[in-house]
Amino acid sequence: MMKSLYVKASTISLAVSALFCSNAMAAVTLYEDDTKSVSSDLLVNVFYVNSSIDTPAGNRDQSRVKVGFLPNYVGFNYKQEIAGLKLGGRASFWVTLNDTDVNRGAEGLGTRSGIDVRQFYATVDGNWGQLLLGKDFGLFGRSNILNDELLLGYGNSSDSFGLVDGGNVSFGNIGSGYTYPFPKAQITYRSPEASGFQAAIGIMDPNKADVTSSEERPRLEAEFTYKMKFSGEKGNFNAFISGVTQESEVGTTTIDSTGVSGGIRVGFAGLSINASAYKTEGLGTVAGLDTIVVTEDNESKGYLLQGAYKFSDERLVVSYGHTKNDGAVNLGKEYDNLGFAWFHSFNANFTSVLEYNKTEVNNGDLEENNTISLGAVITF
Repeated sequence: MMKSLYVKASTISLAVSALFCSNAMAAVTLYEDDTKSVSSDLLVNVFYVNSSIDTPAGNRDQSRVKVGFLPNYVGFNYKQEIAGLKLGGRASFWVTLNDTDVNRGAEGLGTRSGIDVRQFYATVDGNWGQLLLGKDFGLFGRSNILNDELLLGYGNSSDSFGLVDGGNVSFGNIGSGYTYPFPKAQITYRSPEASGFQAAIGIMDPNKADVTSSEERPRLEAEFTYKMKFSGEKGNFNAFISGVTQESEVGTTTIDSTGVSGGIRVGFAGLSINASAYKTEGLGTVAGLDTIVVTEDNESKGYLLQGAYKFSDERLVVSYGHTKNDGAVNLGKEYDNLGFAWFHSFNANFTSVLEYNKTEVNNGDLEENNTISLGAVITF
């Protein structure tokens, strides 16, 4: 089971990058004329990390040089206007740095860093809204992770998920505050924004509950968001709610998988407060699916509370996330992550991060992990 969790953790961790790519902070224009353009964006980050792990099996300390919550990526964006429609597309490719140790089993790739593709889609925009066709991240839980104040930092690196020695990235607050919206083949419609409101609904390639399971209907996911500004543009308020439903049949057993998540983020004069929560049944405990076993009695719920203050070139963050799991997967396990971070921006493209995270499993009875990380993030 640990090996399966280890592989699953690596897959989820790599996928985080592309979710961030869709909200890239900067891009370099490669070509542009009156009707079309091509641009590229890039992120490189590296952290020195020291973890002190205490478990019933013993104690150990581990130092690493690795990527943070986001791997390194390069993305390409395409835009064209034709016949009154706006056509777009995105393809993104990303790698990790710390996958060279052959003693990390399947992840020990020597000098051959794996290249992963998690976004490859086209969009069609009109006054009626937008249609997205291809592979992108799911709608359920999407805003939970995009609003995370530690997105450019390090976050949870629980040894129970194989993250301390893993050849990929940390988990941010995945598994200790929210689940992960895996990328899926999809057809998704987004409405035009009206008075701050926007709706998105998509049919997704369903997750298999079992090798032999039947999914008669596609997986349905939806998200509703609201954004507004106040106090003369000095303040902002964002709220969201998302949901998912899917039905699978394994033999004579029907598995109904459902989930709901929601949250708010309020910012004013450099201060921001972020709060989100979720609850799922019949889904995985980390990522909305599970490669070990999925049954209808799987229940997972959690929340994330954060505060951040930005002044001049500094941003300070305090974060606490909690997840409780019941059912066949991770039965009765609770994960908590307390984090403190200091972000310093040298300029718009170069940021340093100093961070401390304390991760506990079952109130520290199964694991207590104290991690200090120091890193740099460069974007183009």
